[in-house]
Formats: sequence, C-alpha cells, structure tokens
Amino acid sequence: MSTTNSKSKVITCKGIVSWGKDEALKVEEIQVEPPKSAEVRLKMLRASVCHTDMLFANGFPVPSFPRVMGHEGVGVVESIGEGVTSLTEGDLVIPTYIGECKTCENCLSGNTNLCMKYPLNYTGLMLDGTSRMSIGGQTAYHEFTCSTWCQYTVVNINFVVKIDPQIPLSDASFLSCGFSTGYGAAWKEAKVENGSSVVVFGLGAVGLGAINGAKSGGASRIIGVDKNPRKEAKGRAFGMTDFINPEESHKSIEELVRDLSGGMGVDYSFECTGVPFLINQAIQSTKPGVGKIIQIGAGEESNVNINILGILIGRTLKGSIFGGIKTKSDLPIIYEKCKNREIQLDELLTHEIKLEDAYEAFELLNQPDCVKIMIKI
Repeated sequence: MSTTNSKSKVITCKGIVSWGKDEALKVEEIQVEPPKSAEVRLKMLRASVCHTDMLFANGFPVPSFPRVMGHEGVGVVESIGEGVTSLTEGDLVIPTYIGECKTCENCLSGNTNLCMKYPLNYTGLMLDGTSRMSIGGQTAYHEFTCSTWCQYTVVNINFVVKIDPQIPLSDASFLSCGFSTGYGAAWKEAKVENGSSVVVFGLGAVGLGAINGAKSGGASRIIGVDKNPRKEAKGRAFGMTDFINPEESHKSIEELVRDLSGGMGVDYSFECTGVPFLINQAIQSTKPGVGKIIQIGAGEESNVNINILGILIGRTLKGSIFGGIKTKSDLPIIYEKCKNREIQLDELLTHEIKLEDAYEAFELLNQPDCVKIMIKI
C-alpha cells in the first residue's frame, strides 16, 4: 500500500525478502524510491516462482542480502523517470533480466542474446550502482534487474518489455522466464528441425517449454526424463512422445534413451536441472559426432566434472541463458503465439497464493504435483 499518491515520492509496500542462506523468507515493509533517468516504477500485478529464485535466496551467484525476491512477473507502469519516451503510465509490461540494445556487437551478430551494453546483472543494483529499495534505511538488493515479489519495483527501461493487455496475466508472468527459456532453447539455440529427435531432462516449466519448442520445430520423437511420475501427463500435454522415469529401470538414462532412438542416441539434448550427474547423461544420450547438448539448468555447484570423451567424439555442449531469446526481438513472437493459442499454458498453473503467503513458495515448489506457482499481488 502506498504511503502517498505522489508519483515522485518513496512508496512503502510489502515484499518478500531473503536475509541470508538457509534463512526463511520473510514479508517485509520495503521502501521503493521513484524512478531515475531511463527507469520506470512498476506496480506488480502477478508474479511467479522459478527454481532460480531459490539460488538467489541462498546467495548464488552473489551473496547480497537482504534480497527482494522474484524475477518473473507482470505489472503496469506506475511512474516514469526522466527521458523515458518508449513507455507511458498504465502500460502493461514484464520486467526482464536480459537487455537488448540492438546496436552492440553481440546484438548485431545474431549469435547470442547477451547484450554488451546492458549485460546480465547479478549485483542486485541498478546501472548506476545503487538500489531503489531499502528496508528500514538498510539497502535492499534487487534480484537480477527487477524483484517481482513486491508490490512495487523499479526497473531500467532496457529491461522492460511492453506486452498486449489482452494476454492473461498468468500467461504473461509464466512467459517472462521459465517456459520461454525452454521454448527458446529449442527454437533459438538448438534450432530443432523437422524429423529430429530430442531428450529433455527435468520436466518443470523450463523442460515443458523445451518440449513445446521442440514440437513446434517439428521433432518427431521427444523424450522426457523425470523421476516424478506425475510429470508424464504434463509432458504429454506439451508434445512429449516418450517418458523415462529413471527410478523404474535398472538401465542408465543414456541406455534408455538409445533404446528409444535407434541405438545411437538423439540429435538434441536439453538439460534443465543443473544436476552434475544428469549433465553427463545428457551428453551421453546424444549421437556421437553430431549430438548437441543445450545446458539450461543451474545448480549451486559452480564447477562440475564433465566426461571429456563424450565431447571429444564430436558432440557440442552449449550453455544457454534465457533460451537464447532476445527480449525486444524474440519475446513478442512468443507472446503472440500465446495470444493465438499456438502455445497454451493452462497445464503449467498448479498453485495460486497471495503475496503475503509467498514466503512459503519454496515449500510448495518442492511438492511433487507443483509445476508453476502464481503469486497474486
């Protein structure tokens, strides 16, 4: 709730905060400053929960606390800073953590979505090195460039995308990271083509996005891998043709994948968990010489052991952030597909909670039937 109706004043509102590794999330009163030059202040409407939020809550990759949580969500522009002409008050937008200037070497290359002018930011601070959030006078850190589990947040306009107000708020939030990350990995990174074969490790929102993206690319065999049997129905709803539960067989995952793909493995593998063992299984599950492995998932271990022989025989291992999607150029295409019902996200939503209850989000995320949690703000 705002302490003032003036758009030039500090707003005091509620948000969810991590105070340190392994500490419980807390609801706090947060002071949100007005936007500065090239910034907007957003009134958040919906937010959602991603496994990456758990990493930030525990101090990975940068242990900056207190951290105002969340990076998925949708909101409206409440006020604009000096020099902002591309957005107006009342616009429906999503905050993003990937920038796109369209002029730097990377943006012009067409080979990556990582902008050099507006790089990926882990510090929790704005581009000028300061924060727009505080708690009782103490600096609070953003998650990436946003912090969506808060009634208000300030974002640089280069990390904001305006969207069609006809899109359901839940879809808008889900597409702001997780599902789009997986979809983009198949579409932009692997460039899955007609008749190809695919395996996806981990059937959360990212994995389901990869399945859907592979289906859109024309893959004829799409294998999903997850130890949770409840994920099979979700995977099939998005286009999965075969399901592997590694706990139901004495064979290794790579053997099971080969059994389903003519003995040689698949063309593309998408690793969505960050579990070191599964990274190597993802490598070994692809065809020698031509197999491509897209590493999407991140865990708390910054270094993992890779089976080098699996790569030396001609496979390609590629890391991916946000599925290779460019926020200004590519993300609107995915939103249009959602609007036209080419992408249907109904199966993702499994839990709805109020912002005041979002401190329990990680407990819900670990429940076996949970895919996506919607936070009503």
